[in-house]
Formats: sequence, structure tokens, C-alpha cells
Amino acid sequence: MADDPFTTLWVYLAASPLLWLSLTLVCYLIALRIYRLGGESPWFNPVAIAVALLIGLLLLTDTPYQTYFDGAQFVHFLLGPATVSLAIPLYRERHRLQRLALPIVAALLAAVLTAASSAIGLGALLGASTETLISLAPKSVTAPVAMGISEKLGGLPSLTAVLVVSTGIVGAVLGTGLFRLLGIRDDAIKGFALGATSHGIGTARAFQVSPVMGAFAGLAMALSALVTALLLPPLLARFMASGG
Repeated sequence: MADDPFTTLWVYLAASPLLWLSLTLVCYLIALRIYRLGGESPWFNPVAIAVALLIGLLLLTDTPYQTYFDGAQFVHFLLGPATVSLAIPLYRERHRLQRLALPIVAALLAAVLTAASSAIGLGALLGASTETLISLAPKSVTAPVAMGISEKLGGLPSLTAVLVVSTGIVGAVLGTGLFRLLGIRDDAIKGFALGATSHGIGTARAFQVSPVMGAFAGLAMALSALVTALLLPPLLARFMASGG
């Protein structure tokens, strides 16, 4: 009996290293189209839709995540340059940043400590293992930094990656509505809060709202990654040494 034409075609395409990179881009373009058709509502977040489409493809084709990552890792590589490029809008807002230096430092420390301690506390309360707690702690930091922290401290980088993406999507979807509910109108405050809690995905959403909001979100994302990388390892070590 001849092979199914679809299966034959898939086996041929799967041999190409560019397959999953191409499919990632296609899924995002589809998600972006849906986002625009939905009136650019945060509920139609293109990252969330693209992730859902890719998960469906992986399940449909029974493709292991590692196979996908091997083909699409160029996207992961671009996270670094994309983060560095956020320096451009920050430079444009440099004068305002200088005036707000003290509030920024205070808000940054509060955001980093709250994000990590709340994740660890809730995880411990629910009986999570030490490995899971370590994986949870850096969930509000941009993916490359969070995965590096998790791996270094004995966590599961793959679990951390899922938590980072989930945190970012939730923040991007609910953040702007929450700001309206709380009566927060200053784009600098909204952007900093979104970047500190929802990293790159939240920053992307902030840029969709306004350049000022995006600039402060980028600042918060970069600084929270730096501060978390410095503070979290010793804090987690002390937490684990005390028996949780």
C-alpha cells in the first residue's frame, strides 16, 4: 500500500532545518492578522495565538520540542539583539529617566522581590518540589536570563521557559485593562510595571500602546533581568539552606 501523500510530504519537509523556523514565522503572521482583525484587542495577543498554533502543529505531527527548537533556535538567538535594541527608545527618554531615578530603583527592587517571593511562596504552599520552586522563581524575567538562572541553580529550564511565556502573555492580555481599572494614566508608570512583570511580551504590548510606555517597559525588562540575576541566586540559596 502506498504511503499517504501528506505523510510522504511531511517526511521530506521535516528533513529541512528551516522548516520549523518558517512555520514559526507563518504562525506569527497568522496570529498578527487575527490580532488586527480583532481590533488590536489584548485578548487577541499575537504571541499567545502563535504559541497555540505551534503547539497544535507539534501535537498534530508528533514532533518533540527539541526537534522544533533545533530548527527554530534562530528566533531564540534574536532575543539578545532585540533586547539590546531597546536602548534606542530609552535614549530618547533619557532626560525623564534621570529625573525618575530614585522611584525607578525603588519600584524595580519591589517588583523583583515580589515576583520571586510570591512565586516561591505559592509554590511551596502547594507542595511543589525544590526543583519546581527554582524553576518558578525567575518567571518574570526575560527568557534567556530566566532559563540561565534556572539551569545554574538546578531547576528545569524548559519548565521555566513555559512559565516565562505564560507570565508574559497574562500580563500583556490583562495589564492595560488593569491599569484602566486602577485609574493609572501615566504611560511611564504603566510601561515600567508591564516590563518588570511581563518582560518581552509585555514590552511588545507596551510599544503597541505608546512609544513612551514601550521605552519604560524596555527599561524595566532589562533592569529586572540584571537585578534578578544578581539577587536571586543568593536569596534562593539561603531559602533552600533554611529548608524552605
